[in-house]
Amino acid sequence: MAVTTKHMSVLVVTLGILAFIFGVIAENKKPVAGTPITGKNIVICKYPRDPTIALGILSFVFLGASTLAGGLSLFYPYKGKSVPWPTLFKNTSFFVFFLIALGSTGLAAAMLLWPTITEHNHVIRNVYHNLETTCPTAKTGLLGGGAFLALDAALFWFVSLMLADNAREDYFEDVKGVDVEADEVIQSA
Repeated sequence: MAVTTKHMSVLVVTLGILAFIFGVIAENKKPVAGTPITGKNIVICKYPRDPTIALGILSFVFLGASTLAGGLSLFYPYKGKSVPWPTLFKNTSFFVFFLIALGSTGLAAAMLLWPTITEHNHVIRNVYHNLETTCPTAKTGLLGGGAFLALDAALFWFVSLMLADNAREDYFEDVKGVDVEADEVIQSA
């Protein structure tokens, strides 16, 4: 069974939806704060066991997989026919959506990684010398925002794939037309 743009579209969007789901769940499971335990000149923060860090990493991984599938699907030689990449980038709509997909992917990755790494650091480095600490957690809203951007990025990769498919069809029609004209010129001479 040959890989088609429909298969790749489903893969890209499915991975993007999974990144979105894991990011939203990570945001909802994130604790508001830890429990401070005061010692002699230190405060040890005890954080509840929660899946925020694992879910944040999973969301980032699925965003990366969606991006990889989306990027590779644009230049994949469907039915053994490849299109030169400069030809695809001559299509203005494709180029604009490609850049938007790249930008939203980068922003989504940053918004997913930043709170995930911050939350991990808070859990690992839980001893504070400031006796007035409130046992902080990662900034609220970043994981959820990153999840929505991950979904947006997958949809932009999907639109880019559809535009690349249109540009691919136009390219092969132009190449086919040039070959027919060349054959007619040779036969008439």
